[in-house]
Amino acid sequence: MNAITATTEFTCFDVTIEAGVAHIVMKRAAEMNTMNRAFWNELPVIVRDISDNALARCIVISSTGKHFSAGMDLSVFDGVGDSSGRPKDPHVAGEMFRRHVHQLQDVFSVLDEARMPVIAAIHGACIGGAVDMTSACDIRYCSADAYFCIMEINIGMTADVGTFPRLCKLIPEGWVRELAYTGRRLPAEQAKAIGLVNEVLPDHDAVVAHALATAREIASKSPLAVAGSKVMINYARDHTIKDGLDYIAVWQTGMFSGPHMAETFKAKAEKREPVFPDLMPLRKGM
Repeated sequence: MNAITATTEFTCFDVTIEAGVAHIVMKRAAEMNTMNRAFWNELPVIVRDISDNALARCIVISSTGKHFSAGMDLSVFDGVGDSSGRPKDPHVAGEMFRRHVHQLQDVFSVLDEARMPVIAAIHGACIGGAVDMTSACDIRYCSADAYFCIMEINIGMTADVGTFPRLCKLIPEGWVRELAYTGRRLPAEQAKAIGLVNEVLPDHDAVVAHALATAREIASKSPLAVAGSKVMINYARDHTIKDGLDYIAVWQTGMFSGPHMAETFKAKAEKREPVFPDLMPLRKGM
């Protein structure tokens, strides 16, 4: 295992990797797992390490305590509206702030860009930045007590870390608008009805168990085929049908694997689980 994930003690997360599944657990339960400065620094390090070094075949993100996450920690807003120490030119300050927002957006984009699927196991409140984060995951499950809230409108701002570009691809636009304009809570069953989550489970333990079971099932498949499926789904989401058809044809010219298919057929005939090679770690440097 890579030294970063194997030996580092993180402030906001516990990380375990077992049987091809990486389980990232938010551990600041007393603070309702709010997203403080350490959160924004640690999450991309963990996910990139798992992805780049092919440490797992699937990732599950869950949480502890009463709520999944209450969103952005108030400490992150320290200094907002205070012009001291900032450039006096408002246009220069605006450029700086734009780059800051991009940095926050990139933290959740690592989930979308990871080489393996990411599953969110949500319970209790999923508020503000937590909606941004979970909308960047491949699959979402939640407990019966879960609810979602685009909280930003309730504190006088527009959600800016990924909610709108991603939610508009996940649920009907009318629902995005209602939630964004009103700041209302979206309960678990309604979230399932409109397609935001795949399944509602009875409680926290059940939703985590279900997410881990799905992750293990994914981990039993060919990592190359799973990675290719994620690339193609993301590409289809962001491009025309014609472009998507062409890209999958190009992908298959290099990644179509006869040996992996043969292994599935052989394993089935021999009544055993197939064995596939893991993805290779990315090369570092030249």
